[in-house]
Amino acid sequence: MAEPAGPPEDTRPYWVGFNRVPGIGVLRLRRLIDAFGDVRSAWEAPAGQLAASGLRGGTLEALLDLRKKLDLGAEMRRLAERGVAVVTIDDPAYPPRLGEIYGAPPLLFVRGELPPAGAPLLSIVGTRQATAYGRAVTDQIVAELAKQGVWIVSGFARGIDTHAHRAALEAGGRTIAVFACGLDTIYPPENRDLAADILKQGALISELPLGARPEARNFPARNRIVAGVSPATLVVEAGERSGALITAEFALAQGREVLAVPGPITSPRSVGTNRLIQDGARLVQSAEEVRSELGLRSPAQTETQLRLAELMPLDPDEQAVVARLAAEPLLTDDLAHALGRPIQELQATLTMLELKGHVRQVAGLNYLIHT
Repeated sequence: MAEPAGPPEDTRPYWVGFNRVPGIGVLRLRRLIDAFGDVRSAWEAPAGQLAASGLRGGTLEALLDLRKKLDLGAEMRRLAERGVAVVTIDDPAYPPRLGEIYGAPPLLFVRGELPPAGAPLLSIVGTRQATAYGRAVTDQIVAELAKQGVWIVSGFARGIDTHAHRAALEAGGRTIAVFACGLDTIYPPENRDLAADILKQGALISELPLGARPEARNFPARNRIVAGVSPATLVVEAGERSGALITAEFALAQGREVLAVPGPITSPRSVGTNRLIQDGARLVQSAEEVRSELGLRSPAQTETQLRLAELMPLDPDEQAVVARLAAEPLLTDDLAHALGRPIQELQATLTMLELKGHVRQVAGLNYLIHT
């Protein structure tokens, strides 16, 4: 009789090992795992087989050298002692939207609590030299959204980032801070108390190992994660050369919405945001407008729609539309074809479903289930 299978092997140490090798990102690591069957086998593979799989030059030398020096067990104990969890891209807890981007981090180091599946998120960025206007706008928008359950994501930098995190916490909401260094380094150092507060109501995350310093090259890479975690990025204040504009560029490249708060034309801190709007970013002036862009209902809408749903339950035709849209957003023409319904008749049904709060229209004539 076959022996019962034991518990699955913890592969996180090998992911942590590969994370320390320059030149091995998620795509190259995937190829190695495909070539050797699993991440442990890839880590332990002989040099010749690694070279045959396509790993060569400085990257191969770095891996072979690191394997001699790095004690994976000791590294995992060091992480555990500091309360740092390892979440790989294959882990269900890994932020799903982040896993969709090109060059997604193979793993995240996490302190605190990541959002549950389906939680609404919004990334907010801005200048480090925030004006009174920028701080006030950030506080107002974030406080309202945080009270409605939106997780605020930002880069933990001075200025708008710090105000976004703090406003979310003060409103009783949750926030995620993305570090440009290892989680054992608080940068900027004056945010030490903020980091401690975030751990109570959110998470600190980084793709960088313990000991990594906040070097200049790490900040653009950090920005791609800030943009990648959320469906939309809001730029509150940004100068002509602000790092916040890099985050906006990442969001656009990732197919995410970019929102911007207009600023005074006389303020150098608003040159970047106003230009984003000129270039097609969505102009927003309130939490309600941001919520609408995220496809979230306001409390007043929810209450009205609940009353309407009680008075006007779904008929069979409406139920069929809702069931079909539960799978994916569809153009009206495609939905009509899938359901075998005349387009004019279907449009009337969609209008009624919008009034009842069951579907919403996005990107032209695309319809999807309202969340």
